[in-house]
Amino acid sequence: MLARGARTMSSRTLAAQRTRAISQHMSASTKASHGTPSAHSSADEPPVLFETVGQVKKYTLNRPNKLNSLDAPMLNLLRPYVEEWSQSRISKILVGTGVGRAFCAGGDVASVVEAASSEETRPHALDFFKREFELDYLLAAVPQPYVAVMDGITMGGGVGLAVNGNFRIATENTLFAMPETKIGYCPDVGASFFLSRVDGEVGTYLALTGESIKGRDVFELGFATHFVPSRRIPALLERLSSLDRPLNDLIDATIEEASQEREAHEPPCSITGTKRLALDQAFRHNQVEKIFDELKKIAEEHEEPAIRSWAVNTIEILELRSPTSLKVALEAVRRGKGMTLHQALQMELNIATAYCSQASPDFATGVSAVLFERIKGRPAWSPATLQEVNDADILGNFFQKFSPENSTAPSIALSDDSHLEPSKTGSPMLFALPTEEEIRKLVVGSHNTSGGTSLTKDELVQKLDRARRGKMGVREKVLEVVSRRCVEEEDKASGTKYLRWKN
Repeated sequence: MLARGARTMSSRTLAAQRTRAISQHMSASTKASHGTPSAHSSADEPPVLFETVGQVKKYTLNRPNKLNSLDAPMLNLLRPYVEEWSQSRISKILVGTGVGRAFCAGGDVASVVEAASSEETRPHALDFFKREFELDYLLAAVPQPYVAVMDGITMGGGVGLAVNGNFRIATENTLFAMPETKIGYCPDVGASFFLSRVDGEVGTYLALTGESIKGRDVFELGFATHFVPSRRIPALLERLSSLDRPLNDLIDATIEEASQEREAHEPPCSITGTKRLALDQAFRHNQVEKIFDELKKIAEEHEEPAIRSWAVNTIEILELRSPTSLKVALEAVRRGKGMTLHQALQMELNIATAYCSQASPDFATGVSAVLFERIKGRPAWSPATLQEVNDADILGNFFQKFSPENSTAPSIALSDDSHLEPSKTGSPMLFALPTEEEIRKLVVGSHNTSGGTSLTKDELVQKLDRARRGKMGVREKVLEVVSRRCVEEEDKASGTKYLRWKN
């Protein structure tokens, strides 16, 4: 993906940035303090900083030399702070930020894999996952508003801190990914929930390939609720701190005021048009083998050379990934679509327990290959091919054997959750651009505001623009979906062209 806005970056430079970020994906300090961080924090500063200004309570991840990757000492600081805030009677806005080039590049998988290698220390690995996932749920279910500023690298555990919150801000610096299949693991921190709820099969594609998206794409594909240029973030946080009342609609409007429309020199979203149609076609299947077959067909038969090239490249990417991870990730995303966030996180904790209990050697192999050996080729996965992976073993080892009910996995359980609002976690797109499903319901007349009448293209745009209170990007999103999924049929009596959704 090309960089947006103020940054211009060659594909080689961006590839190098991605490699460095993923190499540090998920990777250590103690006590809390109040203060303002710099991009060059000293070693004796705490790894998380806390500050209260007006209506804003802010945490700042402060390990810039490790791309703010989340470790146990950071969890020890962050979780009690969020728990105390969530139970406060004084409603304030929680804001999450990071120092330097990253919001948070992930979690400390190197320490997790080391702890999981021994039965004596394995409980430490499972406890890390449990506390991390519980923090992610807490941030999603608190009654107060939460704003995550993804101004930089946001991967893995960093995505978990942000993506299920009310307000998720992307900037031109945002580099977003769930790269777990690259290290022989499975997307977690609620990925099976949120990846299954973005439009089409974009989430499935990102879960399996581990590829990244950047800048405005993160907003337009639904992972962020707003796009704000990085230079405007300080002023935005100052404006939020001065709000008389921290109500969701006021916060939404305040962030929207700081947003910026796409400029003329910016390229369109990297996953759109014909490419998006091909992606949805390939990744709609429930078996990894069928995804490969579909991609091979597209690579051989598609009329557009660029799409054939994309399919070939995607096959090459998937062939580098752990076959076991591909199977586990696809099954988890498919199951997650029918789950609540809490249920999805529990399923992912069961899966993490399976990996830590040596259900597959690929997690240890992948972490060693990517983080320590830094090999450029394919790690020595076992089994080495999809054909050697037994589907019954995948279901048994990763989705049945380990669970709290069987007393074989820890449970997602907060000591006091009486103040939380679980229903809030079911609407991650409330302040985002309209989803493709919302647009479809309006076109076919099944939306609760449609009135059952046919709509023209302009009427559809106007309806959603009003519903989103003039939100930036609504018109562009609606027109892109219409161009792919609708046809216009002329009414012979009036000459008016109404939209019909393609089946």
